[in-house]
Amino acid sequence: MNTRINNRDPVYVQVVHYFKEQIATGMFEPGQEIPSRRELAHRLKINPNTAQRAYKKMEEEGLIYTERNLPSRITKDEQILGSVREELILEAVNTFVGSIRSINVPVEDVLELVKEKYTQEDNK
Repeated sequence: MNTRINNRDPVYVQVVHYFKEQIATGMFEPGQEIPSRRELAHRLKINPNTAQRAYKKMEEEGLIYTERNLPSRITKDEQILGSVREELILEAVNTFVGSIRSINVPVEDVLELVKEKYTQEDNK
């Protein structure tokens, strides 16, 4: 698990965001077993209570599920999986639009530049 913990955001929120990114990119597949809370805490060098809080939040959001004493797994719910990807896209777009708006670039220019850059990245 390669994730960098920053000092700005609560650690458990960063862990949840990391899992969402892994789900959205297909690195974590539906039904896939995930590390135990203790194992995650050890890997990320975080407090076990923080890992527990992140797992609790992910269970509340339906991202993971735990049956009895079995290991936790990524949800198989297609609707939730789709909403994770959409949430991350909207988050990125909102950040981008907020920063580009501050320099008054016409939307047509922005769209053209984004399209050009996106195409360049595909050709690499």
